[in-house]
Amino acid sequence: MAELHSITEVASAFGLSVPALRYYEECGLVASTTRRGRVRYYDRDALERLAIVQLWHVDGMIPIAGTAAVVASERVDDRTAVLRARRDEMLARARRLEHAAEVLTHMLDCTRDRPLDCPTTRAHIAARVDAALSGERLADGFLPPRPDAPRPDTP
Repeated sequence: MAELHSITEVASAFGLSVPALRYYEECGLVASTTRRGRVRYYDRDALERLAIVQLWHVDGMIPIAGTAAVVASERVDDRTAVLRARRDEMLARARRLEHAAEVLTHMLDCTRDRPLDCPTTRAHIAARVDAALSGERLADGFLPPRPDAPRPDTP
């Protein structure tokens, strides 16, 4: 007979709360192998399924609905669209976070007492106001382009 693990043991071993594991079951992501009274038990196959769910949901940072779609897929082509969209979204967010870190680094390194005394900040604020008044999208990022950064017109 296969070794069974209680819901409490599984939740603890996988770094989940019992309610989170129950929620995974409600969403159809995992299923307990059996119940003894009111306690759910899981075998190795169920634990492997949970590990797959964690790979996509926790490590891959895919929301539950996307995780369910990926887990349910039986062919790589079925997963590709979900995974590509999520990856592209993450890469775009990573670029925004990198930009935000550069802006904050500039602000931390700036020795001016008032932000508008900084030529870089003043130029950005003027460009932002001009863009808002003209209804155009602000084209620049904040900091001047780095000499080693690829230009937007190059791949």
